[in-house]
Amino acid sequence: MQPIVECKDLTHYYGNRCIYENLNFTIPKGRILGLLGKNGTGKTTTINILNGYLKPRSGECLMFGEKSGNLSPATKQKVGLLIEGHVQYAFMNISEIERFYSAFYPNWRKEAYYELMDLLKIAPKQKISRMSCGQRSQVALGLILAQDPELLILDDFSMGLDPGYRMLFVDYLSEYAKSRGKTVFVTSHIIQDMERLIDDCLIMDYGSIVLQKPVDELLTNFQRYRFKCDKPEVLKDFKEMKNPVTINGNTEVYSLCSGPELQALMKQQGLSIDGLKEERLSLEEAFIGLTGKY
Repeated sequence: MQPIVECKDLTHYYGNRCIYENLNFTIPKGRILGLLGKNGTGKTTTINILNGYLKPRSGECLMFGEKSGNLSPATKQKVGLLIEGHVQYAFMNISEIERFYSAFYPNWRKEAYYELMDLLKIAPKQKISRMSCGQRSQVALGLILAQDPELLILDDFSMGLDPGYRMLFVDYLSEYAKSRGKTVFVTSHIIQDMERLIDDCLIMDYGSIVLQKPVDELLTNFQRYRFKCDKPEVLKDFKEMKNPVTINGNTEVYSLCSGPELQALMKQQGLSIDGLKEERLSLEEAFIGLTGKY
């Protein structure tokens, strides 16, 4: 089955600054993929290229098999896009903006929109201009769900939401996507929310993809290890160990290796370690382990 999204050898620069080179990833139908990266790693750039708003230096992006820079109207109707939660026409109320948008989408499902508004306890006559940032983001999501798109692209979807709204957003979106077989591509700086929502994670660092895996697989196999080591300065040369740090004689590393594999590897190199402790990670901790704290 052809992936819903394909990025092939994508390279982009802003001036002389390389954002990334030869970026490759796919999103299969029915999966929820989270794009994780620090500020400036190219998350929004990737979304803009994917939607045809930005032309890459080289490489190509495909959606539904079509090049992103030349999407047909039929393909554009399959995509629901949320950029930073903004809603246009803030002078309208909840009912007016629903009727306005419905005219552009032949498969419009207003019940999906009003169901979310009911959960938020937003009255049909409430003006969007008088809503909080979090409420406006929910209105934007409701309008996208009502379009009934096959692919939802949500950039920094939790921006401006308090914890209650974020949990509602995540739970509602997850249930909607899985019950209707939708494909979702999301970014967010709040990785705890992503762990509740996504099936797969794509982790970017400056210039490249660090890893793309199912979240369950990553959290099962990627561990943090703490121990004492006689030569901690050489650990940075081990490709199997990520971001080693030693403070007051206590060393911390991250690795996809098991504890016995890690011990055997260091023994082969003549290193002595003591008190090895293995720790399971949250998605946020795994992200920091792969990309570093700074």
